[in-house]
Amino acid sequence: MTEFSQIRAAVIGTGFIGTVHVQALRRLGVQVAGVLGSSEARGIERAAEIGVGYAYASLDALLADDSVDVVHVASPNHAHFPQVMALLDAGKHVICEKPLAMTSAESAQMVTKAKASGKICAVCYNIRFYPLNQQAHGMVAAGDLGRIHFVTGHYHQDWLAKLTDWNWRLQADKGGALRSVGDIGTHWVDLTSFVTGLKAKSVFADLTTFLPERQRPTGPVETFSSAQGATETVPIDTDDSSAIIIRYSGGAKGVMTTSQINVGRKNSLIWDVAGSTASAAWDSETPDHLFIGRRDGPNEVLMRDFTLMNPAGTRAATLPPGHVEGFADSFFNFFRAVYVDVCSGTRGADSTWATFEDGHYEMLFCDAVVKSSREQRWVDLGEH
Repeated sequence: MTEFSQIRAAVIGTGFIGTVHVQALRRLGVQVAGVLGSSEARGIERAAEIGVGYAYASLDALLADDSVDVVHVASPNHAHFPQVMALLDAGKHVICEKPLAMTSAESAQMVTKAKASGKICAVCYNIRFYPLNQQAHGMVAAGDLGRIHFVTGHYHQDWLAKLTDWNWRLQADKGGALRSVGDIGTHWVDLTSFVTGLKAKSVFADLTTFLPERQRPTGPVETFSSAQGATETVPIDTDDSSAIIIRYSGGAKGVMTTSQINVGRKNSLIWDVAGSTASAAWDSETPDHLFIGRRDGPNEVLMRDFTLMNPAGTRAATLPPGHVEGFADSFFNFFRAVYVDVCSGTRGADSTWATFEDGHYEMLFCDAVVKSSREQRWVDLGEH
């Protein structure tokens, strides 16, 4: 990827996902200028651990570094809005982790700022870039499934199933009012919207907090790890799980569930799309296989093989058939697509990465879910 070797990027956030960003950038050939941690000491410590040569002392120091072209925002959710707005003012391209903001009011301002900046502004919905999700997107666009009728599925994990499991996402002031929906559900919403081309019109949601109290450690805890040492009991009001019915514009219907307390489900995202002439389904835990269902012919399972895939799927495939492309590869494929557009200075006609407009749609969805669960009724997206 020599065409990217002159680009310099910085990463805000030095936890699990920030490290994933750094690793993918190195593989891509992008220069990692430095990282910014939650504190100067934390940044220095983590930079040394992951082999990055420099840690910024502050956001201001990063903003002032004119050698940095692109900044990856992998900080906690509450920091996205102020950081992204400042980065765009400083003339940086931005790749922001999901969800884009804490509320749709914030994300609307980010969309406006992004348009005015003329910069590449992407939201990190990396799951689009498993090649078979690109394949499915191309199939629907070509009419291979006919008219879309019914979209179902879930995103289930178990990493917050115990009272002693702790992460900043549990706190509404850091992660937002929604947790299972905001953290992982927005991935499902974005992915199914990308595959089908459908946007939700209204939702009916039921949110549940099964563990209203948890044990918070007195020291820091990495994502996907359990609390150790001294703890304190704290109340929790973010959702452990959700059940959401969806009405799409155009008449299609959907049902999704999210959970971060389903024991044994490590990272299970499943979507199933039923069309008038065929159906398709995909499971993140077997990402190299796409189910294709038919009424008047045999069902099939397409194993990722770019010699058998449509142009959309082929563009996202990196490894030879039979060499499984997984989680880290999805970031590589995603960043590769974004950095092609960074080099050209504009979004390509066939680009499929999520824009700030997509991120704003997911925030409208989240706002509607909160209102629906609270008032126990159907709520239209954008309803105030």
